[in-house]
Amino acid sequence: MKKQQHDILNCELIVVSGKGGVGKTTVVAALGLVASGCDKETIVCEVSGQRRVPALVGHPTAGAPGSEEQVAPELWTTTIDPELALVEWAGKLIRPRALLDLAVRSNSFAGFINAAPGGRELLTITKAAELSRDERWDSEAVGYQLVILDAPASGHGLAMLKTPTTFAEIARVGPIASQAREVEALLADLSRSRVVLVSTLEETPVNETLELDAALRKQLGRGADLIIANGLTADGLDDSEIAQLKAAGSALDSSVEFAIEARHARAALQQEQLQRLRDGANCPLIVLPAITSHAVGPDEVEEIASLLADQLSQLD
Repeated sequence: MKKQQHDILNCELIVVSGKGGVGKTTVVAALGLVASGCDKETIVCEVSGQRRVPALVGHPTAGAPGSEEQVAPELWTTTIDPELALVEWAGKLIRPRALLDLAVRSNSFAGFINAAPGGRELLTITKAAELSRDERWDSEAVGYQLVILDAPASGHGLAMLKTPTTFAEIARVGPIASQAREVEALLADLSRSRVVLVSTLEETPVNETLELDAALRKQLGRGADLIIANGLTADGLDDSEIAQLKAAGSALDSSVEFAIEARHARAALQQEQLQRLRDGANCPLIVLPAITSHAVGPDEVEEIASLLADQLSQLD
C-alpha cells in the first residue's frame, strides 16, 4: 500500500534554498526520504562538489563525480558538475565523436563555463531539470519522478533560478536558447516545480528568507511554495515558572539555573522570529524542532523525515 502523496511532492523539480548554516542539506535529505517513502523515484542533487546526502541517509559510499547512486529504496543522489554536464549535453549535439573528444582534451568546455557569466548556474539548473525527463541526454538513462535540488544559499540560489531567463533573452536562437527556454518554462509552471526555503529562527536567517521570498516574486513572478523553520527550541516553561525558579535562590546550583534561564530566553527569541516568519510568509510554513544530539546522522534524518511527513500531511 502506497503512503500518502503530499502535494508539495507532486511536481518534477523541488529547488531548496536558504542561508548557509540553517540545516538545508539535512532538510533536503529528509525530504528525499519522505518522497521515496511515497514510492516516488527521487534523486537528490547537490552542487559545488558537495556529497553529504549519502552519509546522512546511512549510505557508506559516494559515487564518482556526476554518477547517480542509489542510496535507499526509490532514492538516488548525485553531485552536479557543470563541466561534466556540458560535456554530456554537447555529446548529443557534436558529431562526429572525435570533435567532442578534441573539445574535451582542449579544455574548451571549461573555458566556456569560466568565461560565460552565469554559465555554471545555467548548467546546474539545466542538468537538474534534465534528470526528470523521459528522454535523457544519455539515451540509456531513465528519468526520475522527482528531482530535489540542494541549491546554493540565498542570493546565489536566486541567481541560479534567474539564469535560464537571462540566457533565453541573450541567446534567442540555437541549442543554448532552446535549453534555457525549456528550463524557464519548468520554473514558471507552478504545477511542475516548487521552491522551498529553509531558515532557522534567528534574525538574520529570517531576514534573508523573507527577502529571498520577495525577490523571487519580483524577479521570477513566483514566491516560495513552502518555508521550513528549522531548529525550534521548546523548554516547556513559561515566564511565571522562570520567576519561581529565580525565587528559589540557592535551592539550585547557579550553573543549572543559568542554563535553564538561557534556554528559556532562546526559546522566547525564537518564538518572536517564528511570528515574523508567519507574518511575512506568503506560503505554508512548517516548523521542525531542534535536534538534541551533537551530530546529525541517519537516525536523526529519519526522525526529521517522519516529523516532516506528518506536517506535510496536515497541509494537504
